[in-house]
Amino acid sequence: MRQLRQRFGLTQAQFAERLHVTPLTVLRWESGQSTPRPLALAKLGELERELASQEAGRRRSQPSPPAAWKPKSQLAAPPALDFAGNADAILAVAEAHRLAFGHQFNPAFATEISRIDPLPHQRIAVYEHMLRQDPLRFLLADDAGAGKTIMTGLAMREMLSRGRVARVLVVAPAGLVGNWERELRTLFRLRFRIVAGEDARAGNPFLGSAGGDLAIVSLDTLAGARTFGRLASAETPPYDLAVFDEAHKLSAETANN
Repeated sequence: MRQLRQRFGLTQAQFAERLHVTPLTVLRWESGQSTPRPLALAKLGELERELASQEAGRRRSQPSPPAAWKPKSQLAAPPALDFAGNADAILAVAEAHRLAFGHQFNPAFATEISRIDPLPHQRIAVYEHMLRQDPLRFLLADDAGAGKTIMTGLAMREMLSRGRVARVLVVAPAGLVGNWERELRTLFRLRFRIVAGEDARAGNPFLGSAGGDLAIVSLDTLAGARTFGRLASAETPPYDLAVFDEAHKLSAETANN
């Protein structure tokens, strides 16, 4: 796996993007902690064939003539260093990079960058149970008012910070869509797009280019043929995490096709 990635000259993050997985998944593959699933194996086969075609094309091409040697005195002078940049902008970039790796030093980093003060049972649920599952399969069934939205948002914020997920879809009853968007934005600084029925008529709102990497949609809207067709389209990348609010109102149905 590592040799294939290095032959492409890609970083783990770039390789993960080509395979539509997270960088953590690529790291687990390369370290032998897990093995690719059938869909990933098929994608790897396509990449290997693409690389073989590129290498064959390079072998058929004629080598370019060597560059003429020039004495050092005729070489272009290197550009002068410029220290006249905006110090505040440079500091902001450096701080952004520092925060991007904060989870490596603080296992509960999301609590430091969110506007919440989680209760003990919320910390236990997120950090001792939910984040330890990969892939995540969890049912939050606490009593009303126990902070299930807080726990879900905290888990989202932590997984996004760690690079475990990049695309998140929240499916909620119509009356709670605005509440989800507001709490994720104000408490966790997560900007989710609310997908409406007219968005599916105008285009595919679930594409990353349309702001669909972080999306909230009501269950009634998603049940519509047009909106669900956009989500199920081959051009729509799969979501890394899907959250269903009021899941006790859902029912399992097996499709025949």
